Amino acid sequence: MALSGSAPRVVCIGIPVRDLTFRVEAVPARGSKANATHLAEICGGNALNAAIAMARLGSRVAFAGPMGDARETSSDFILAQMAQEGIDTTHIVRMPGLATPVSAIMIEPSGERTLTIYRDPGLWRVKLPDADELLGDCQAVLIESRCGTFSIDLCTEAQRRGIPIIVGVDRAMSLQDELLAAASHLLFASEQVQETAGITGDGEALKRLSALTPAFLAATRGPHGTIWLDEAGALEETPAFPVQAVDTLGAGDVFHGAFALCLAEGKGVREALRFAAAAAALKCTRHGGGLAAPQRLEVEEFLREHPWSNSTATRRL
Repeated sequence: MALSGSAPRVVCIGIPVRDLTFRVEAVPARGSKANATHLAEICGGNALNAAIAMARLGSRVAFAGPMGDARETSSDFILAQMAQEGIDTTHIVRMPGLATPVSAIMIEPSGERTLTIYRDPGLWRVKLPDADELLGDCQAVLIESRCGTFSIDLCTEAQRRGIPIIVGVDRAMSLQDELLAAASHLLFASEQVQETAGITGDGEALKRLSALTPAFLAATRGPHGTIWLDEAGALEETPAFPVQAVDTLGAGDVFHGAFALCLAEGKGVREALRFAAAAAALKCTRHGGGLAAPQRLEVEEFLREHPWSNSTATRRL
């Protein structure tokens, strides 16, 4: 997609990953082995999947974060894919002597995925480029929650400038994590919001966390939709779109990217949540992880085919 200079610019902060995906009939039992029916080598990582989604949906996307040594092949593979997607890679920091993360992912016929990943601990020592360089002409920042240790200063400056900071949370956060105060929007997965709050139940977990952060709070629950707190602190739910899922890898990341793009375009959270739900649903209908993210025209057509109704509208719980 050719983008104009008026398209919103979003900065994504994360750690790219080289993914090896295997389609299997079932995850093998411990100590056994299984033949895969398909192998694909793709690029991934939470923020990179979101970046690909945003680029396809109409955003100018810049990526910042660490990658491995310039001599190792995984970096070259990922950078080539990012260039193909039109993502600005000039702010990526190469880390001498370190390895770019690699993951092995097994995907079952239901679309459910099981994965293992290696991330070099040294990647967290990265120093990001200057805030003026990253935040100039920036309408939103999207960040992986695990990257707060090396990007909190940038997020604090973005907060000072009034730039929305969307945090995609796919693991439990410490209640002392500075991103809780710096973020404008926190998008948790269901399990992680409960682990972070230390309480069972998505709604109660969100309410407990609302006492610790001024950010918009939501928990995504796959096919069960997204639960979130409105301006009055009341729980609301945005349903998921029912689809036949074949690959859920990267669906949450696509959701985060689509949501962040809507905020960068000046849309409200209700519209952003519905748009994000549509983008994630379409991604689940095709294999390829984040590289299966849909184009803008696909999402808009999907939304026209699935208008609001009493059974699909956002509702207060």
